[in-house]
Amino acid sequence: MTTGGQAGKVAAGRGGERLAALERQAVELATTPGWIDRPQPIFWSEPRSVFQPAHWSYLEIRGALEEAAGLVDLSLAERRILALRNPFAANNFATTRTLSCSYQYMLPGEMASTHRHASHALRVMLDARGTYSIVDGVRMPMETGDIVLTPGGCWHGHGHDGDEPACWVDGLDIPLTHLLEPMFFEAYPQRHMAASSWADVSPFRFRADDIAGRLDAAVAQPDGLSGPRIDLTSAQMPSMGIAVERLGAGIGTRRQRSTASRCVVVMAGEGESKVGECTFPWRRGDTFAVPGWVWYEHLARSDAQLFELSDEPVMKMCGYWRHEAA
Repeated sequence: MTTGGQAGKVAAGRGGERLAALERQAVELATTPGWIDRPQPIFWSEPRSVFQPAHWSYLEIRGALEEAAGLVDLSLAERRILALRNPFAANNFATTRTLSCSYQYMLPGEMASTHRHASHALRVMLDARGTYSIVDGVRMPMETGDIVLTPGGCWHGHGHDGDEPACWVDGLDIPLTHLLEPMFFEAYPQRHMAASSWADVSPFRFRADDIAGRLDAAVAQPDGLSGPRIDLTSAQMPSMGIAVERLGAGIGTRRQRSTASRCVVVMAGEGESKVGECTFPWRRGDTFAVPGWVWYEHLARSDAQLFELSDEPVMKMCGYWRHEAA
């Protein structure tokens, strides 16, 4: 691909009128010449994104969902959610280029209908007692502090047998599915799949106490890039990097960036994170987005636990992975 100056030399050497005619013919052939200037270049010197650092308050969004609970009947709607839309004009629902997160809210006695789709999904349970998911006929609990996986293609629906409203964060790779275009979606014919078996222990469920035990056994990285951290990435959901990190009060991480984009859910504690030029104070339940190749660092004000969903496995599989630390 040449620059405008080089294209001018080509035109002078071969005749401007003939070159202009050739470029018009190229348009008719549904091609674009490699020697022209483009409003959107094909290459640039380092990653850049229209996605922005962004932060969402759990308290504010939960308040909106509580109001929605009196207006949106789950017997008629697919889900009662608020999607975390990265705030730029052309975006509809995506949180980062490849990932989308939503807060979901259920009342006691409600059931969310069964469906399946190509995209992989997971749940970070913020406030839930007596909530469950039925995945391919297997009923498993979804309790506060749990992380529950739903690989793409699995039938899944949710129910709530508890006494208090439940709220959690859904994470999916829907934007990636849209980019690659293998999207499939199917509603269950009878609306709700009945449970054929029950399972308290499942490879798709990481219980809160198990997560805590594994974090107790983990150690902080000596380079200061993270506190004690565990990897929950599943081979059945290979596009999604899943991790949980613990930071003690007053502990921070080194400033770093990578080609991966990230969504962080605060499972416990309070603190702040600097993402690009933004500083986000956070507390339990909040979510924030870290676009790819944007500098970020965390600082815990109290003992904190951070859940991280990323597209790091995609970047590594494609050979696009790069990481820097300051």
